Amino acid sequence: MPVLKTWLFSGTAILMAFALIMFPKEALEASLSGMGMWWDVVFPSLLPFFILSELLIGFGVVAFLGTILEPFMRPIFRVPGAGSFVWAMGLASGNPAGAKLAARLRQQKKVTRVEGERLAAFTNSSNPLFLFGAIAVGFFHNPALGLLLAAAHYLGNILVGLSMRYYGRKEERNERPVETRSRFSLKEAFSRMHMERIQDGRPIGQLLGDAVQSSVRTLLLVGGFIILFSVVNKMLSISGFTDIFAQGVSWLFSLFQLSSQLSMPFISGLFEITSGAHLLSTADAQLLEKVVVASFFIAFGGFSIQAQVASILSETDLRFRPFFIGRVLHGCFSSLLILLLWNPLYVNRTSHETFFPSSNQMEPHIDLIVTSWNQWLQLSPFITFFGLVLYIAIKARKQLVLSYK
Repeated sequence: MPVLKTWLFSGTAILMAFALIMFPKEALEASLSGMGMWWDVVFPSLLPFFILSELLIGFGVVAFLGTILEPFMRPIFRVPGAGSFVWAMGLASGNPAGAKLAARLRQQKKVTRVEGERLAAFTNSSNPLFLFGAIAVGFFHNPALGLLLAAAHYLGNILVGLSMRYYGRKEERNERPVETRSRFSLKEAFSRMHMERIQDGRPIGQLLGDAVQSSVRTLLLVGGFIILFSVVNKMLSISGFTDIFAQGVSWLFSLFQLSSQLSMPFISGLFEITSGAHLLSTADAQLLEKVVVASFFIAFGGFSIQAQVASILSETDLRFRPFFIGRVLHGCFSSLLILLLWNPLYVNRTSHETFFPSSNQMEPHIDLIVTSWNQWLQLSPFITFFGLVLYIAIKARKQLVLSYK
């Protein structure tokens, strides 16, 4: 088996190198596309949340929330109260923030191994800006789909959390449990926050600098994976492998009465969400079918995001397999929820006058979403540039201080 893996990995790398040599122009275009996605959307979206999360951990706010929300998170999801912070930040900032923060809590021994794997499995999600702006408005040009996609996506995440509470129960008996609280105590929560801050001990300047460095390092890693999988996706498409896979997917879709035209966008979305969503929006199929497929691979995360998470989790003893299982469950739950919520959250909203009395009254809402998304795309490159310059400045200052010592 180890020899087989060696041949498999080395053969894949050789084929990839050969494809890059044969199709350099297409590889460059795919790289630039992935780079643009990272520069315009991913980096500026995640950087503020990553920095803020590091600061909140250092200031002891996570310990405060953990004490307050322990009676809620423990019985429902079988994770400590600090998991609520991971869940909230993962929801607000998007992939792969949940896995990064779950790994961070594991490094600080605030969760057990099984609890960390549960957290990583259900706290990763796309942020609302991506669902409403990029998917609903940017690709489908239909803002009314935003609420439907978001509801199915986040409700699906909750169902994953409820399912994963049963994961690792036998193994958990052999682990040393993290200290927990079963009662609400505001005084104790403030006390734990203060003690956490004292134990950290870093001055505000050092804490901020460490937060920026850690966040940018993670985002550089994320950018590398986005570019890599954009190229891989393009090479598979050019070489014809995608067409071969599409035949099998078409047969599978026929079992669920889905159009075979969706097989190619589905395979593309399994590798990288944005490219799959773009192809899906132009496919010749019913809107409901396209939204069901989109909801699956948005929840699944794509192999690009999963590779990012695997790299992040490798810094701890958290295993990747539970995360992968959680992504598959999330994709299935989200797709089923689209079917259940299609009429109440889309058909009824767009046809009943109680929600949208006239097309003229819809236009201000649509214009607001479109305008907000376009303004964000104009501002985001400056955020990325500023973040990278700040990282370089902090890194250079640190090196100068070390050289003088």
